Amino acid sequence: MSLTGKLVFQIEIKSNGDVFHELFKNKPYEVSSISPDIVHGCELHHGDWGTVGSIIFWTYTHDGQKKVAKEIIESIDKEKKSVTFKVIEGDLLKLYKSFIITVQVENHGQNNLVIWTLQYEKLNHSVPDPTTIADLATKLTKDIETHHLK
Repeated sequence: MSLTGKLVFQIEIKSNGDVFHELFKNKPYEVSSISPDIVHGCELHHGDWGTVGSIIFWTYTHDGQKKVAKEIIESIDKEKKSVTFKVIEGDLLKLYKSFIITVQVENHGQNNLVIWTLQYEKLNHSVPDPTTIADLATKLTKDIETHHLK
C-alpha cells in the first residue's frame, strides 16, 4: 500500500469555463462570497493575485470543522486553463506530508468540465485518501456554477 496518491475527478458545468478559471487564477478571494458555507476567507499573504509564487491563506469548513490552509501558487497554465496550489501550512498537513491541488477547465461548447487533481503523500498508512476533500471541491464547483448561471 503506497503512501502517495493522486485523485482526479471532473464535474460538468454549464457556466462559462473561462470565468471559472479566471476566478481561481485572479480572484480567489471572491469564492468566499460565492460559497460562504465552505470558504470563509481568502487573503493574499505574499505576492500578487494571479502570480506564480504568491501565497494565499484560506479559511474553510471541512467535515464540519473550521480549518485553514496556506498555499503557494505553483503554476498557472493559461492555455490549459489550470492553476496549481501547493499546501505549505495548515490542517491538511496534519494528515499529509504533501498536498497539491490543481483545478483545470476544459471548454466543450456549452458544456464545460472542471477537472480537479489532488496529489498527496500520507503521513502514514492509517490516513484515508482525501475523498472528503473531493466532495468539498465538487460542492464548491456546483456553488460557483450556480452563482455564474444567475
